[in-house]
Amino acid sequence: MANVPHTYGNEVYANGLQNIKPAISFNPPDWETQARDLLSADSYNYIWGSAGLRKTDTDNRDAFRKWALIPSRLVCADFPSLKTTVLGHEYDYPIAVAPIGVQRIFHRDGEVAAAQAASAQRVPYILSTASSTSIEDVAAASGDGARWYQLYWPPREHDEITVSLLQRAKCAGYRVLVVTLDTYILGWRPSDLNNGYNPFLRADKIGVELGFSDPVFRRRFRERHGVEVEEDMVVAAAEWAQMIFPGRSHALEEIGFLQAHWDGPIVLKGIQSVADARRAVEVGVQGIVVSNHGGRQQDGAIRSLDVLPEIVDAVGDRLEVLFDSGGPGWGRVRMSPKRWRSGRRWC
Repeated sequence: MANVPHTYGNEVYANGLQNIKPAISFNPPDWETQARDLLSADSYNYIWGSAGLRKTDTDNRDAFRKWALIPSRLVCADFPSLKTTVLGHEYDYPIAVAPIGVQRIFHRDGEVAAAQAASAQRVPYILSTASSTSIEDVAAASGDGARWYQLYWPPREHDEITVSLLQRAKCAGYRVLVVTLDTYILGWRPSDLNNGYNPFLRADKIGVELGFSDPVFRRRFRERHGVEVEEDMVVAAAEWAQMIFPGRSHALEEIGFLQAHWDGPIVLKGIQSVADARRAVEVGVQGIVVSNHGGRQQDGAIRSLDVLPEIVDAVGDRLEVLFDSGGPGWGRVRMSPKRWRSGRRWC
């Protein structure tokens, strides 16, 4: 029962008798303060920042204040099972580690450490296309842990690149494809703009590792410029960033291309309306993520939690509904979706 909060709390108090204090605060808001003290201004503002005036970010959090727990007593539920089955697999907890890019700007171990932690807890780790660690290295680090791959989808003239990314993910044991729909252009984030900071344009591999490690991208760059990516990293980084954030979106009927090149479940991330949820059912994907990207992409968007119940009612059992955007700390109850995705807080 080591993972049960009651016994874990007792372990913490027992350690306290030996003057062994927790390494980090148990109060999630404190993590932001600690991160601000430890990280560079560029790194902190990148993970903290949101689009525009941060209204959507703030609204996401406020949405939870409308909901409260109604305790039920005398029901003998001291050690409830939190196991859940999503997309055909059983997991110990109804949570997944959301895709966060460029993690090595926060810690030298980056995605490797996050994937190992997810594997240890038997929850899925979702690798971002913006990862600062390669698809293969993260897979090796996570061992037999559940791995999903999140795609920032290049334009159709770069289908060869898209297929290469999908093939690499499949070969490395990523079972679910998560397609992000709301980030074909980076959000207008004053915290990054004020610092003139874009981690994807740096002359290193921090923001472009998946491109620099991709054989098709490397070959095409060599054919176009006559040099390897390492010999002109500024240009190579800019070209990769333009490929995954091209300023152009995809149409619903193009999902068929991904279905033809991916033989596992496909989940569409960024759904915010009943109409789009129904279209996802029609196109035949297996799941959606009700998400506004935590307010990082568009300011003024509807609060994700507000639209969640009607989306769940609209799609019924025809696909899996996952959720992110707004959870500010511990103890949030899953309302209707089968899985909650945790993002900025853990990072």
